[in-house]
Amino acid sequence: MDKQPEDKQPEYTQTENVADKPRKRGCAGHCLKFWWAYLIAVIVIVVIVVPVVILVGVPKIAQQKLDHAELILDSIVMTNSRAQNFTMSINTEIKSDGKVKATIEPFEGVMYLEDLPEHQPFAKVHFPETTSAKSQIINITQFTMIDDLDAFTTFNTWLLHNETFRVTVEGDTKVHVKGIARAYGVTFKKTIEMPGLRMLDGTTVTNTTVNATAPKGQNNFFGTVRIPNYSKVAFELGNTTFHNYLLDKEIGTVYLDNLSLKPGNDNVYPMRATIDDLGYVTGLAVQKPYCDKLNGVLPFKLRGKSVINHGESLSYFADALASGNQTVQIDIRGTVKRSMGFTLGCSDE
Repeated sequence: MDKQPEDKQPEYTQTENVADKPRKRGCAGHCLKFWWAYLIAVIVIVVIVVPVVILVGVPKIAQQKLDHAELILDSIVMTNSRAQNFTMSINTEIKSDGKVKATIEPFEGVMYLEDLPEHQPFAKVHFPETTSAKSQIINITQFTMIDDLDAFTTFNTWLLHNETFRVTVEGDTKVHVKGIARAYGVTFKKTIEMPGLRMLDGTTVTNTTVNATAPKGQNNFFGTVRIPNYSKVAFELGNTTFHNYLLDKEIGTVYLDNLSLKPGNDNVYPMRATIDDLGYVTGLAVQKPYCDKLNGVLPFKLRGKSVINHGESLSYFADALASGNQTVQIDIRGTVKRSMGFTLGCSDE
């Protein structure tokens, strides 16, 4: 009987890369062994890093947010003007991104002309407590001492002469960030471009009359003056007088009583004047080119002489008005026609 061959089983070869199983207590053991090192690291973070952020990072962010805020000037009103003080009302708006919740302490700021290198303050402003809201209206009314008369006169002169000029408001204060007890020192500094008075260009004198029989030294010329104010500043000047020139010859004095200038073109006041030599004025009106091409209109020049309010001389306004001449065209032919009933023509000469 033949022997049956045994069934041959297939052979397999398997190779595996098996990582050693981690020791269950390796990480825990490491932590247990070096717990003191981790504790020191945490202490370092708490003791050094956090205070650095609070003392350096937060103040820097607070200052940056304040620097990026925008100060918008709506108006400045100067009333109760006296020789050494006045009442000032400033209406402004502050805009920011509102992302950092903070409160700014009240502070005293100074105002100065940005484009004068000395940056000499001409006024102080007492800012109330404000917040970091996206938009905040700030209205201030305060009694203001004139600490530096020269600086305040210079401000008024720049305001009178320029179409635009820059004023900076600056002061140190503290900011309180929500959630942090500490107050941080910051500097509020904003430069505003302000419209000026443009030498009161566009002033007109109408409805003029003349009294040729007035006693010498008395008012003999009258009219209505309209003075534009292109700025955002309103003034209470008071009784204001001007030197009056015609072709560079001083001919008398112009008077505007209880003068106040508010922004806009609605500053209308009665004008009176004393002209020392009416014959000189009418004599020019009948000469060429005034009698023909200019229809009897003469170019008068006005320069500030005095400003009196509440019985006090306001040199800071008077000197500013005296710093330049303003030309005003006046219809002398029409004045004589209204007052005397006849028309000035051209002389034969």
